[in-house]
Amino acid sequence: MASANGNSDVELIARVASKDRVAIEVLYGRYQVRLFRFLVRLVRNEAVAEELTNETFLEIWRTADRFESRSSPSTWMFAIARNKAVSLLRKRSEAELDEDAAMLIEDQADTPEVAAQKGDKAALIRACLARLSADHREVVDLVYYHDKSIKEVSDIVGIPENTVKTRMFHARKKLSELMAEAGVDRGWP
Repeated sequence: MASANGNSDVELIARVASKDRVAIEVLYGRYQVRLFRFLVRLVRNEAVAEELTNETFLEIWRTADRFESRSSPSTWMFAIARNKAVSLLRKRSEAELDEDAAMLIEDQADTPEVAAQKGDKAALIRACLARLSADHREVVDLVYYHDKSIKEVSDIVGIPENTVKTRMFHARKKLSELMAEAGVDRGWP
């Protein structure tokens, strides 16, 4: 990505490697919101996502000299953010429900009919997305919300491209089922 002042992301990373504070500020301005949104979907907590976003930029500052241009700078930055989130999620001491047990808990939210009557189709879709497994939600998020290619998702998540494709296939299928259960038609507003 190049800005009006002509600095590409690769140039900015090179400048950050030389400890150029302006360059890191420009990168922060370009990517802070996107990385925060990605992280909030992973950790499901805005305060934690904000902290992880800041830690991601500190890591970029510390390791910019190791960027090898094998992927785009944004892919590299998203991979750093993801790794920080995964590391944090592994360290959490609170007991996590397994997915099957979570599915048995009765949903206290409005029924799909009530939600549809309120006209908030987007909220229903977000609720369906939230019910996907973490692995499926992650690839959907990167592909649809961050416009990453299958190759870039593979690089960020650290899995083979075919695994990304398989996860996307199953995520779409499950999302379709969840949306049908919620009464959301396949037409988009």
